Amino acid sequence: MALELYGAPVYVRKQIVHNTHVVAGLESAHTEVRDPAKVAWLSQTTLSVDETQETVAALRKRFPLLVDPPSDDICYATQNRQAAVKQIAGESDVVLVVGSRNSSNSVRLVEVARDAGAGASYLVEDAGAVQAEWLADASTVGLTSGASVPEDLVDGVLARLAESGFTEVEDVEAIPERMQFALPHELRRERSERR
Repeated sequence: MALELYGAPVYVRKQIVHNTHVVAGLESAHTEVRDPAKVAWLSQTTLSVDETQETVAALRKRFPLLVDPPSDDICYATQNRQAAVKQIAGESDVVLVVGSRNSSNSVRLVEVARDAGAGASYLVEDAGAVQAEWLADASTVGLTSGASVPEDLVDGVLARLAESGFTEVEDVEAIPERMQFALPHELRRERSERR
């Protein structure tokens, strides 16, 4: 199969992958494979970091030659948010996660907060979803959001919490985010041509 990329011809061999198994956590890590010497793993980018590590460890016990992905494929923003939630959960009576129910990383943050010791944890799409009874006996509320949640939604929940008496805000940065993404080659070239 021939493919032209940026004006230069390249040839790509079509690879067909057979025997893909979806392993949904430790309970399904016992899956049977055709050749135990030829097993690799990948993960959904928004899975729980801890659960993924446990599952990979179980797979590695079964398949000592298990091949890792070329790079860590769990999204750095997901990892950082999960680390921060673990840090604040034990000190929070309630943890609110701003995000959508169809966002895997937001749903996972609710679970991580509960597992890390939060008194309760709830997923809210916006400030209007925060229920007064969740806050009634709370003295400390943890707040985070899914990786792609607009900042104005988080600000709205902060305003809602302030209306309920939670006015002292402390930022927690478990892992400093210094990630910078380079512009694609084409855009860098276009940008330099304009200068």
